[in-house]
Amino acid sequence: MKKMMNWMLAAILVCGASVFTACDSNDDNPAPQSDIAEKIIGKWMVEELDGQPCPTNLKAVITFLSPTKAYGSLSDYYSDSWSNHASADVVINGNNVTLTAFENEYTKHITVADIHSITDKDMMLKSDWKVYIDGEMVINEVYDNERYIRINNDFEEDIVGTWEGKVTSEEDEHTDGELHRWEYKADGTYIYYNKVDDEWVNNNDVLAEYFVDGILLCTRWKQTADSEELREWWEIESIKDGVMKWTALRQREDGTTYTATFQMTKVK
Repeated sequence: MKKMMNWMLAAILVCGASVFTACDSNDDNPAPQSDIAEKIIGKWMVEELDGQPCPTNLKAVITFLSPTKAYGSLSDYYSDSWSNHASADVVINGNNVTLTAFENEYTKHITVADIHSITDKDMMLKSDWKVYIDGEMVINEVYDNERYIRINNDFEEDIVGTWEGKVTSEEDEHTDGELHRWEYKADGTYIYYNKVDDEWVNNNDVLAEYFVDGILLCTRWKQTADSEELREWWEIESIKDGVMKWTALRQREDGTTYTATFQMTKVK
């Protein structure tokens, strides 16, 4: 495993080309605006696609700060988006929630979500997501029913420091099964180390960036200026007593899935 693969607007939203399942009766009895404005405050992450668990590589996080402001994070390979706590304006009208965010000076995301139901733990919704580049719409995707869960942990600060570890599952996308080190810095960059004999050697990647939003860890890296950019996503299961555990639901090319796990200890 070498390091970690827009905007949650894409995920409120984008998690893939599938849709979530929900009862049809939700359309007839949508959540009232008062419930939405109150209960939507907080951090949310997609949990299921079309009734199935969402692969970690497709996950994103959105945090509603108020009924009018939010921010979201998403690393999306397909659109080349790298949105780290991107701010968004929110408008709530009945059970309709509209989010507008600028990923950069050229790219704007607009998502219109109809919330079927919302509780303290999860919400079901339907969304229409559009992306504009220089004023021209380049993406328009509609998702019928999606399920999001509330995220109560945020490991953004806890991950800072140097960690040593390796994959603990039989399978993962970027792994050699050997011990490595990652030095996560507060500025969103990191250093990746290989062990050569008894020395830890900086890999000197030309690009090595990460972000954590809630429990979602997204990383991207390039070894040289001419090499392919690679990305990886994990969900941080826990950080406790100097031990950090990751998990991720991966999808193979044939559509089957498996769970990858990783464990690291903090280097003092």
